[in-house]
Amino acid sequence: MGGSSTEGANGGQSGVYGTLGVASTGNVPGAREKAVSWTDNSGNFWLFGGLGYDSTGTDGALNDLWEFSPTTKEWTWVSGSNVGNASGVYGTLGAASASSVPGARESAISWIDTSGNLWLFGGDGNVSAGEAGGFLNDLWEYSPSAKTWTWVSGSNTGYANGVYGTKGSASASNVPSARENALSWTDTSGNLWLFGGGVFSLMTSNFDEVNDLWEFSPATKEWTWISGSNVGNANGVYGTLGVASANNVPGARESAVSWTDTSGNLWLFGGSGIDSTQDAGLFYDLWEFTPATKEWTWVSGNSTGSASVTGNPGVGTGAVSWKDSGGNLWLFGGDGFTAGENLGYLELLNELWEFKPSTNEWTLVWGGNTPCPVGVNCIYYPGTLGVYGTQGVASASNAPADRTGAVSWTDNSGNYWLFGGHGYDSTGALGQLNDLWKYQP
Repeated sequence: MGGSSTEGANGGQSGVYGTLGVASTGNVPGAREKAVSWTDNSGNFWLFGGLGYDSTGTDGALNDLWEFSPTTKEWTWVSGSNVGNASGVYGTLGAASASSVPGARESAISWIDTSGNLWLFGGDGNVSAGEAGGFLNDLWEYSPSAKTWTWVSGSNTGYANGVYGTKGSASASNVPSARENALSWTDTSGNLWLFGGGVFSLMTSNFDEVNDLWEFSPATKEWTWISGSNVGNANGVYGTLGVASANNVPGARESAVSWTDTSGNLWLFGGSGIDSTQDAGLFYDLWEFTPATKEWTWVSGNSTGSASVTGNPGVGTGAVSWKDSGGNLWLFGGDGFTAGENLGYLELLNELWEFKPSTNEWTLVWGGNTPCPVGVNCIYYPGTLGVYGTQGVASASNAPADRTGAVSWTDNSGNYWLFGGHGYDSTGALGQLNDLWKYQP
C-alpha cells in the first residue's frame, strides 16, 4: 500500500516529511522498528518514534508523530522533529502545551482512551535537553483535536525507580519504574494497563525483566499496582492449565504480544524472560487476565521457556497483533522458531496465526519459514524475501518478508495493516523497512 520495497543504500529509507500538518501523497515515514501505533475513533492510523531513519537519512531514535488516512492513503507529519535523537520538551506536569513533546525513543508502549486521545509510556530514549536519557517512565497524552502533548506522570530523567505503594490501592504517588518493551491494553472502561518489560538499575548495573501489572485511570490520573512482583526476574506461577487463580502470574518478560478481547479481558503471548523454573528463555505461553476478578489463567503453551512449539506459534519476541470482530486473536512475524526445527537458532518470521478463544486452538493462516536444519548456523536463516507485486493491488502471491519490531493497525472495515520493522526487503537485504501492507481476512 505504500513505502519502499527496498531498504536503500544506507540500510533504510529516509523519511519524506513534507510540511508539518499537511497531508500529501509524497509523504512517508522513514524506515524504522520498535515504534508505537494507535487507531483513532475515526479509523485513522497514528505512528510515533522508534529506531530508524530521519529526513537526512541518519539512523537513530525518533520522536516524529504521523497520521495516516486509509481513505486518502496519505501520511501527515503531525508533531515532533524530522531529525533523529531529539530531546523532549516536558513543560509543566499536567499542563498541555503546543511546545511540549516527548523525546526520541524506541520500545515504548501506547494506548488510546475512550475520548480518542493517544497515550505513550516509557521506552529507551531521550529526556530533556542536557539530561541523561536511557530507560524512561514518563507518561504522555496527545490530543488529536487540540494537537498538543501533555506530560501526565513519571520522571523527566532516565532510569527512574518505581513507586509501588500497596497492591490493589491507587495513589497519586504510585508510578511504574522506567522500562522498555512492556505490554499495554485498554479495557472496556477506558483504563490503561501495563505489564512487564525490561528494566535497568543504575545502582546495581543489573538488567532485569519484570512481571508487574499496573492499571492507570485517565479520570483520576492515578496508577495502581495490581499483580506480579515489585522485584525483577520473578518466575511464573502457572497453576492448572485453563483454571483461573489469584496465585497465578506470568513470569517476568519483555517483548511479548497483547490483545484485549470483546469482553474486555487482557491476553498475553510469548516474550523473553523467566519461566516457572527460574530459567531464562523465549516463551510460547498464552495467558488471559480478567480485570473483574483480578485473576490470571494459563490458557495454552508450555510453562518452561524455549520448549517445543509444534501446533503453536514459534514467536518469542517482536510480533504484532490484531483482534477481529469475532474476538479471535491474530499475530504476525517476530523473532522465534519454525515448528519442528532446530531450536538452537533464532529466526525472523513471517507467519500469520489466529487463536480462537472459543476452542483454545491456534491456526497457521498464512506464511511459514523453511525449518532450520540441525547443525547449521541459522541465525536469521534463510530469510524469506518480500513479494510486493503491484502497489495497491491485492494478490494471493504477495508476501511481507520476515520481520520483527513492526507496528499494526485495524481499519473500520476489519482489514489488518502492517508497517515497517527490521527484516528483509524484496532483494534479500536485511535492515529497517518502511513498507505499508494491508491484509484482508
